Parts: sequence; C-alpha cells; structure tokens
Amino acid sequence: MEKKTEYYDDNVDGGSHPTDSQTSEDLEFGTVKRDLKSRHLQMIAIGGTIGTGIFLSSGGSVAGAGPLGALISYTIVGAMVYFIVTSLGEMAAYLPLPGAFSSFGSRFVDPALGFALGLGYSFQWIITVTIEVVAAGTILQYWWPDLAMWIPALCFIVILVGITLFGVKAFGELEYWLSMIKVLTCVVFIIVGILVDLGVLGGDKILDRNWHIPGAPIVGETAKDRTINIFSTCVWAFFSFGGTELVGITAGESSNPGKAVPKAIRQTFWRILLFYILTLTVIGLCLPWTDPRLLGSTFADVNEAVPIAPFTIIFKMANLPGADHAMNAVLLTAVLSAGQSSFYASTRTLMSMGREGKMPAILGRVNSRGVPMYALAIVTLMASVAFVCDLVGNSVVFEWLVNLTGMSALLTWMSIAVIHLRFRAALKAQGRSVKDLPYVAPFFPYSCYISILLGLMIVVMQGYHAVTADPFDIKGVVAVFVGAPFFFLSIIVWKIVKKTKLVPLTEVDLDSGRPTITPRQADPAKKSVWKKVVNFVA
Repeated sequence: MEKKTEYYDDNVDGGSHPTDSQTSEDLEFGTVKRDLKSRHLQMIAIGGTIGTGIFLSSGGSVAGAGPLGALISYTIVGAMVYFIVTSLGEMAAYLPLPGAFSSFGSRFVDPALGFALGLGYSFQWIITVTIEVVAAGTILQYWWPDLAMWIPALCFIVILVGITLFGVKAFGELEYWLSMIKVLTCVVFIIVGILVDLGVLGGDKILDRNWHIPGAPIVGETAKDRTINIFSTCVWAFFSFGGTELVGITAGESSNPGKAVPKAIRQTFWRILLFYILTLTVIGLCLPWTDPRLLGSTFADVNEAVPIAPFTIIFKMANLPGADHAMNAVLLTAVLSAGQSSFYASTRTLMSMGREGKMPAILGRVNSRGVPMYALAIVTLMASVAFVCDLVGNSVVFEWLVNLTGMSALLTWMSIAVIHLRFRAALKAQGRSVKDLPYVAPFFPYSCYISILLGLMIVVMQGYHAVTADPFDIKGVVAVFVGAPFFFLSIIVWKIVKKTKLVPLTEVDLDSGRPTITPRQADPAKKSVWKKVVNFVA
C-alpha cells in the first residue's frame, strides 16, 4: 500500500496548499515541489509531443503509405492516443502521484505490472535522451558540417542536467515557452502549406494533384498490401505521438491537479486534430509520396544529401528567404524540449520506484528543490554510455536499444487501458461513485477496449510485415518483438522474487496520496449549448 503524501486543496484557484503535516515518507525521502501551474500543464499537453517526430518523421508516413494512407495511420494512432490520455487523466486527476501509471499498475492490478511499467518507461526515456542529443548534433551540423558529433551532444547533456537541477518550476516554465514556439510553428506551417497548395505562394497550383499520381492515395498494389502499409506506417505516427502520456507524470508535481489535469486533457482532442491531422493533410497535398527528399523514401539517392523535414521542403517551396535556417532553429528548440521531457520523465519514474521499493531507496530521495539527484545521476550516466556506444561503435548497440523501447512504449499504452478498467472496477466494488472523480474519461469502457484492440492490430501487422519482407531479414523480425520478452520477463521475475498477486478489487488503495478535496464543482452559471458540445467532445 502506498504511503501518504502531502494533501492539497483543489478548490483554491491560485494554487493548492498543503493541508497535512509532513509524512514519514517526506521525512525519509524529501518533499517533491508542486510548482507546475495550470498553464504549464496545458501547454505541455498542447505542445509536449510536437517535436522531432512530427517535424521529421511525418514525411516518412507519406512516403510509406501515401497521402491518404498516412492520414489513416495517424487517425488510428491518434484515436488510441486520445483514449489513453483520457484514461490516464481520469486516474491522475484523482490520484496525482509522481509515478503515474507505474504506481497505478501496482495499486490497481499487480505490483509486478507496476515494476515492469516503471522499468520499461524509465529506460525508454533514457534512450530518448540519447536520440535527442544525437539529433541535436545532426541539426547543428547543418550550419557547421565539420563539427564533431560529441561536442554538441556533450553541451546538450550539460544543459539538460542544468535545467533539471533548477527544479520542476524551471522545467515547466521553459517547456511552456518552447511548446509555444512549436505550436506557432505548426500553425504557420499549416497556413503556408495551404497557400502553397493553392498557388498563392511558390508558383503553380497543386490542389489534389499529388493524390492522383501512380501509387496514391494509398501505396500498395493490392488491398492486402495497402492495409499492411497503413499499419506498418503506424510506427511513424506512434513515434510522433510519443510522450503524450507525460501530462500524467506531471500531475504529481502540479500545484492544483484536480483542476489543471482535466483542463490539460481536454486539449488533447484539438491538438490531435490541428497539429497532426491537418499537418499530415498539408504535407500530403503539397508533396508527392514519391518525393526522394522524404524520410525513408525508396526513391531517394543514397549518395545525395537532401533535407528530410517536410516542413523545410514546403517552406522552401514557398520561396520564403531563410526558411530553412528558421526551421532548423525550431528543430533545435524541439530537441531541447524533448530532451528535458526525457530527463523529467525518467528521473521521476525512477524516483517513484525508489519510494515504492521497486528500486534502491536512494533513488527516491530529493534535494531541497525537489530534484531526485541520485535518479538524475543514473539517467545521465546511462544516457552518456548509450551515446558513446552509438558514437564509437557501428550503431548496432544503439539500434537494439531503440528497438527495445519501441515495443515497450506500445505495451505501456495498452497497459494504461487495462489499468483504467481495473480502476473503475475497484471504484464499483468499493461502492464509490464516478461523480466523485475530478475528471471522467469519455466513452468508457469502449475507449479502453478500442485502445487494446488497436495496439494488438499494430503489433500483428508490423510483425507480419517483418516476417513477409523480401528479402527476409531476421534483424527486422527481432526488432519488432524484442521489447515484448523484456516487458513480460520483468513481470515474471518480480512476481517470483516478491511473490506478488493480483490485487483484489475490494483491497485496492483508492485514498493514499489523494488530495483532500476532489469532487467536481458544479458550475452555478447555466452552460451554453456550445460549451456543452465542447465539453462532450473534449
């Protein structure tokens, strides 16, 4: 059972205040700082996942499945993301714990599941740190081609560690402004792309011409091939959406989680619609799927250095002076944002596991700023070792590490759906009312069933694509599934060592760590029809 943490009154608008004295956990490990304000969480929810994924890999989706196929892929993954985030938001608003779903897995299902989720999720973000520092070096080499990769990587790691040392308030404030830059960039890109397609900028009208070239709108000679390409391309969309669940982690250090988390979660629907679906639509209209400049294009000349970001290509098509340099600078801010999110998620997950006894207790300790120093040291060391493996080797070690995290991320999302089902079942078994929740996830329980089904379909289709590849490549098959044995082995080992069992629904802890006051406040003013529609959709 979880130890109690500080309780907070969610009905105080200017931020919550402690309502209990320090607990034994606070005295043993130190107190986390609830310095994330509502605006921080909302901007993290809106712009937190707009990064190198959407800027770079969106072109790979169009090249792999065609303009319509890419839209279908992103819609499939977007639907899953929306359902997962609303499920996590319901639980995080009710119980704002630093470990989020890894802690929920232990409470609502089985401690072994919580251990596997925490281990896989922290490792996933540690490797993401390495990916981002490598990306930073690549971006800077656009301006300084002879720059040694280790120099920008080292500088970025030092900067990210420095930001983390300042505490969660510095993280929230910087992420707020970096996310603002990314959001504005996406809005400008969508407007410029539409003008390019209509011929207002850059030259002739394009309209829907690229949807009628051979192979479009969905790449594949047969219906079977087209279906496989759509689900195989989901991996690009999956990478782009990665980190959406971060808002659940930040709830543990939010000043007012009962109000801030629901507000942030409600932005998810519009974010998916605007920043992903509209962006993919613009790319598919302006660029043919055969464009050799797109990431992963089979038409590319391997000996020719070409830009891979569709954002950069379309800005160049608009004949906007300096657009490529501006886009490169935005990419750099996106990498910095993703890097600090990686440090935050991995250190807080390890901190939570240390406090729950799933990792050495020393990892659960925080300093006066609420920073888990020992967890930060571990994350920095492992990220540096992974970078060195990539730098001095032939990238084989790094490639396997990345493959290991891919399946782990998908299993994490599917597990959140399972945990949410158990959470609701525990509420019912203990006679609790859904009306007591600060936020209620829409479309439950169908949202959970759909998320699990979509996750399984993506795994099956990716596996089938790897197995039937011509020529057959065993590395491709292993790359798809290597994360699954690691995840399930973690569960099995923890169950054997700790002799854990499925937590009975009547014994699920629904109170420890819960804010003092969490009921939803009724709005005395009568809501307009428009507000009712918005609340229903989002």
